[in-house]
Amino acid sequence: MKPPAFWHNLPTAPGGAARLLSPFSALYAAATARRIAKATAPHRAGIPVICVGNLNAGGTGKTPTVIAIIQHLAASGFTATVVTRGYGGSLTGPVRVEPKHHSAGDVGDEPILLSAFAPVWVARDRAQGVVAAEADGAQIILLDDGFQNPHVSKDLSIVVVDAARGFGNGRVLPAGPLREPVAVGLARADLVLSIGNDAEQNLFQTMWGSMIACPQVSARLTPLQTGMDWDKLRVLAFAGIGTPEKFFQTLRDLGAEVVRAVPLSDHQSLPIALLHRMEAEAKAVGLQLVTTEKDAVRLPDAYRQRVLTVPVRLTLPDWSKVDAALQPILSRV
Repeated sequence: MKPPAFWHNLPTAPGGAARLLSPFSALYAAATARRIAKATAPHRAGIPVICVGNLNAGGTGKTPTVIAIIQHLAASGFTATVVTRGYGGSLTGPVRVEPKHHSAGDVGDEPILLSAFAPVWVARDRAQGVVAAEADGAQIILLDDGFQNPHVSKDLSIVVVDAARGFGNGRVLPAGPLREPVAVGLARADLVLSIGNDAEQNLFQTMWGSMIACPQVSARLTPLQTGMDWDKLRVLAFAGIGTPEKFFQTLRDLGAEVVRAVPLSDHQSLPIALLHRMEAEAKAVGLQLVTTEKDAVRLPDAYRQRVLTVPVRLTLPDWSKVDAALQPILSRV
């Protein structure tokens, strides 16, 4: 389901529907605050726990961030293990993801994607997932999307935000896109990582920079060079991620001609009937089907060779602030 447009109005814009919904937002924010405050004795792992989360509901770039941190730690000789809820999967866990035996329907699409880079444990109860990962020999835990989860003690909390959208209209669900108020959430953050191009980063700084007291780093998503020549390739592109439009623009930036763009809901299933319709439409006018790396793990086997993918990776011009935050944690490993 596409979020309402007013979620992404500037905070200075007139209230309208957001103002009418504000009493419900106050209830949502209060419920979140009570849930966090009521949690007593969160599980304290015997190994470092690094949380990668957000304030916004939906995609902000957490999965590419987790992959980037996995690879950055690996370059320094450390092995990270991911613990995640496994959104969209049927298994409640704790279960270690085995791509040969599990599908996206079992554990969710992001855990399947992440399992190509590190061991991944799926658990609806994050504390149980951390316990299982630690018992399995984990060295460092990356807690994916657990920023509002009060049952696991974190050594470092990184808030990821889409620089272009920022924190939207600054309101909490349902009047805006936030899980909790900006000031409340940022007070628990150790690092803010904003993702976007230079213009988007400048906008983010103008709108939200004054509210960020912790270190902040800028990053961007760049397509992984695979040798594929996208120039003038006519495509039918589909994407079930937080912001499908960003994927379509990435294709255009690569030189592809996006003749047909099909935005899907985040984590939306890809039934054969839908794929048949898109493939028939593409063949009728000579288009190539193309999707994101995350969507590709949800494709049925029969379509894996018929749909091109565009993997993207998070790039940080400067890791120094991240390394400074990691140093006291890694010294304990």
